[in-house]
Amino acid sequence: MILQDPKYSLNPVMSIGRQIVETLRTHENVGKREARDRAIAMLEAVQIRDAGRVFDLHPHEVSGGMGQRAMIAMMLIAGPELLVADEPTSALDVTVQLEVLGILDKLVAERGMGLIFISHDLRLVSSFCDRVIVMYAGKIVEELAASDLGNAKHPYTQGLLNCMPTLGTNRHPLPVLDCQPEWAL
Repeated sequence: MILQDPKYSLNPVMSIGRQIVETLRTHENVGKREARDRAIAMLEAVQIRDAGRVFDLHPHEVSGGMGQRAMIAMMLIAGPELLVADEPTSALDVTVQLEVLGILDKLVAERGMGLIFISHDLRLVSSFCDRVIVMYAGKIVEELAASDLGNAKHPYTQGLLNCMPTLGTNRHPLPVLDCQPEWAL
């Protein structure tokens, strides 16, 4: 599972490399040298330049984007069949966000693994995901292809879409979503 913000998800007193090695050695019986080599290779796989140097850094010594890439490396080192990404780009600026999504997309395709992408950013979801499941109060209220998100039928999904700002329109104030108790049924 990739969590929202690496600054709060990575251990601040352990080097990035040590955390990745710990994850690998928890899942596989490998020696220290092999674990280090595989951790550095995984850092390279998530497009971290000078992975050997970054291996020895602590989370506070790297940018948010690099920390998120390190977190992705740590989650992928054990070779999962399913990756759960909970708002993995919410703490990143748009440029870094697109880079991280590109890395995720490439690695998921190369490894043939499933990805559950959790986000409130419907524009991001519609451009990055194949299928969308909309939940309200812990219940699924709608499931549709990402390409059909603009044609959503459920009032909650429509409300979420309607609350997004759009360029070239004056919508001040933005509409407020009036949630209904029956949506949760």
